[in-house]
Amino acid sequence: MTRIYLGVGSNTEREHHLRRGLDALEQLLGPLQLSPVFESDAVGILGTRFYNLVVAADCQLELGDLNAALKAIEAACGRREQSVAGRITLDIDILLYGDLLGRHEGVLLPRPEIVRNAFVLWPLALLAPEVQLPGSELSIAGLWNGWRGGQKVWPVAFEWHGQALTPELLLRQGLPAVDQAPGSGAA
Repeated sequence: MTRIYLGVGSNTEREHHLRRGLDALEQLLGPLQLSPVFESDAVGILGTRFYNLVVAADCQLELGDLNAALKAIEAACGRREQSVAGRITLDIDILLYGDLLGRHEGVLLPRPEIVRNAFVLWPLALLAPEVQLPGSELSIAGLWNGWRGGQKVWPVAFEWHGQALTPELLLRQGLPAVDQAPGSGAA
């Protein structure tokens, strides 16, 4: 079994596609651990705001098989059929696969977006604060505490299987919060 972390996002019928994606991931991987859900502006594409979260699971699949299965889940949610640029029904990225470092089976690990994007790093820091980023001496929480980007990211209420993923305390901390988050206790 390999511990994996996946970044999951959608900016098209966000609630529907995230729930559908989580259902498919649970069927593929078994029990999931889920971060709170965050909303953010699109990064790298022209599009509407995204909902993002991080999923952790123990995985029996080899990396290449996992990547192929994730692409099939995206496709089942309409990812390949989209005709409007900037509209993403479901995006699932492998962030970490055990302690693999470098390019393996076409997948670059750890995924560079971890340290570049608050919508990946903040939920990952909440889900796995003590995990050390392969190739770094810092924990995920340490990376988040040192993050100094300018993206706007804020927690949103979201339920899956009747369970609230985003704690009320995090929701009460306010609206777009990344400007203040790492050093202010918002994480």
